[in-house]
Amino acid sequence: MAHILLIDDDTELTGLLKEVLSYEGFTVTETNDGESGLAEVSDDIDLILLDVMMPKLNGMDTLKKLRETWNTPVLMLTARGEEIDRVIGLELGADDYLPKPFSDRELLARMKAILRRTQTKAAPKMTDCIEYLDIKVYPGKQEAYCQEQLLELTTTEFALLTHFIQNPGVTLTKEALSLDVLGKRLAAFDRAIDMHVSNLRKKLPDTESGRSRIKTLRGRGYLLVEED
Repeated sequence: MAHILLIDDDTELTGLLKEVLSYEGFTVTETNDGESGLAEVSDDIDLILLDVMMPKLNGMDTLKKLRETWNTPVLMLTARGEEIDRVIGLELGADDYLPKPFSDRELLARMKAILRRTQTKAAPKMTDCIEYLDIKVYPGKQEAYCQEQLLELTTTEFALLTHFIQNPGVTLTKEALSLDVLGKRLAAFDRAIDMHVSNLRKKLPDTESGRSRIKTLRGRGYLLVEED
């Protein structure tokens, strides 16, 4: 099972979460502040549960430093009602967020949805490639290229790009993208898909004609533009 890094200064909560996650078969490393959490990040960590409010180094600063080096998936744990934390977290590269308090069932569902995005279906070979125009995606290596340049994508951005290039020119609704990419139903006021698309758009070079590769269709969704 996956190795989870839990970074939260609420020792009572982390103790309970460690017990629940261990029972579900996960390996759990527990830390109680951002600095010690960053020190535990390695290639062995499959998912990070990161609290926003912490001493020494808060969750946002921790995430910012993490993304300088690592693309490890991150599930932010935020206070209920703090929408600004969720938006900033997504802008900085968090894969999803979960407001506190939350149920064990909801946490596990979100975690498993993220982990599914890191595990390729039918175990593709490292050399298997999905191509569309000048975009190449290698699911086995979790690498993507555009104009022969490596794109520094988070796990969710990679999954989103893969979904787009498998459906070029097709309008993809936010509801469908939330289910197919994030693995959850789109809730009212949920801006996760919007933020992930915005982040991906910034990392993709424009087409030769200077157009953005991902078009927003107001009230309908998004589409990957076809060849000029």
